[in-house]
Amino acid sequence: MNAASPITPSQTVGPFFGYALPYAAGPEVVPAWRPDAIRVRGRVLDGAGEPVPDALVEIWQADETGEVHRRPGGLVRDGNDFAGFGRCGTDPDGGYWFSTVKPGATGDNAPYIAVLVLARGLLKPVFTRLYFPEDDAAHAGDPLLGIVPAERRATLVAEREGERGYRFDIHLQGERETVFLGF
Repeated sequence: MNAASPITPSQTVGPFFGYALPYAAGPEVVPAWRPDAIRVRGRVLDGAGEPVPDALVEIWQADETGEVHRRPGGLVRDGNDFAGFGRCGTDPDGGYWFSTVKPGATGDNAPYIAVLVLARGLLKPVFTRLYFPEDDAAHAGDPLLGIVPAERRATLVAEREGERGYRFDIHLQGERETVFLGF
């Protein structure tokens, strides 16, 4: 480096190349018209409680019987079947949504949806789980929830919104920080 070259500060990864990451059918794990469809929505918030308008939220889950789709075409969206995977970019208010089904239990786990968040300032995605409030009895035997401190478990449980809706806000930092998993 010569004396004329300015030193530049380090940067986080980005800007992100968004081609094909968010896509129109991404939030539709199942079509909303299915009788067993539920809606999961929420916001991604930073440590100050401000919305993160450019995050990407992915979900992975079992179907309503607890089957994890691993067969060819299990992630294909044909407009009728369960896909097992969804992806949604956040809006200017940090909001995201998915049309999906409530998963069945897998193994000793209470029913849950695996959630992955990519956002500015993160060099790697963060992972968490969304559990359902009506499965409180199953939460007691869930291996993962069993190791989360009792005072933090509520950050992993969605709030019920009407008959077929759930709200799950994801706090990346701060007092209400969502519990994230290390792999």
